[in-house]
Amino acid sequence: MTNGVLPPGAKEDSANTKPTGIAVIGCGYWGMNYVRIFNELTDSRVAAVCEQSSERGKEVARWFPSVYLTTQIDDALSQPEVEAVVVSTEASSHYSVARRSLSAGKHLLVEKPLTTTSTDAEKLIELADSRSVTLMVGHTFIFNPGVRKVKEYVKQDTGRVYYLYARRTNLGPIRRDVNALWDLAPHDIAIFNYLLDARPEWVSAVGGKVLGNSRDDVGFVSLGYPGNVLAHVHVSWADPDKAREVVVVKSDCRILFDDLNGVEQVRVFEKGVSCVEEEPQNYGEFRFQIRDGDIISPRIEAAEPLKSQCRHFLACVRTGKRPVSDGVDGRDVVRVLEAINRSMECKGLQVPVEDRAHYIHANVDRDKAPECSLR
Repeated sequence: MTNGVLPPGAKEDSANTKPTGIAVIGCGYWGMNYVRIFNELTDSRVAAVCEQSSERGKEVARWFPSVYLTTQIDDALSQPEVEAVVVSTEASSHYSVARRSLSAGKHLLVEKPLTTTSTDAEKLIELADSRSVTLMVGHTFIFNPGVRKVKEYVKQDTGRVYYLYARRTNLGPIRRDVNALWDLAPHDIAIFNYLLDARPEWVSAVGGKVLGNSRDDVGFVSLGYPGNVLAHVHVSWADPDKAREVVVVKSDCRILFDDLNGVEQVRVFEKGVSCVEEEPQNYGEFRFQIRDGDIISPRIEAAEPLKSQCRHFLACVRTGKRPVSDGVDGRDVVRVLEAINRSMECKGLQVPVEDRAHYIHANVDRDKAPECSLR
């Protein structure tokens, strides 16, 4: 085993009951990781893989020769050992594949985003409830030990959260069905929601088709959370500098999460500024207290986030407990993405995150956008 990853086909050592049969639908990069992990865990077994690409199918057959391989979704769902399904197809197909899986009575883990409209997300939530099966969304960073450590500092009573910002950039991969904001921003929106235990109230967003693509390749998003907490996300699949950073600025410290830093994934700067609560001497004049302290690199447990997510899914399937990233959380992220679309249509206008669903496609043509309003 290297860096916590077992060789293909190897199982972890653990006493357990009969393993849960898993079908993985869509076996690109993430799908192949799901096959590997569920094949490693002793409380699960990959019973079927559905993949349209013949080349990817050959890869699956080469690494996992005992797994049943098909190109038909219904064929995978009908395998007698399949109790749960992982959907790792293109985002635009998530609703269709997820609906078929839930209708077949299967527990379901769907890669982010859950769907491309909140109307469809609501339908999946209702369908899962009616079938009494688990519906979970792959917000993998919530299971990252570094992000969980950041939350420990965020929840400390020693200071107030002022704002957060995130940067998620790289050269590709460039998606064919959704823009860079729908592809990348769900990670950071889910992280912000998790850290704050809240949902944004408004969004302001702009994007750019810098590659001459039909979809936005870069985006800048501002979000307003309850309590006047601001958040900002910068995403791009056209930036040579690969970055996966989240920063939280509190009144007493600055917390940095850098997923690419293998040595110091989290750093806490015990520095901050806060207002001294007393009557100002003059109009608009307040006293501020500046705090200076140490820089701390807390110990982070070694764990593969995707494997932790898969273990959590299996535990929820077996116990019936609500997943940390359930269908409601997935729907809430989709609502923010819809608001991002609306704001981009209106050239960055601040718009509310609507409770009701607005059917807006992820690849909206902003040149044909409807009249902008804050309805």
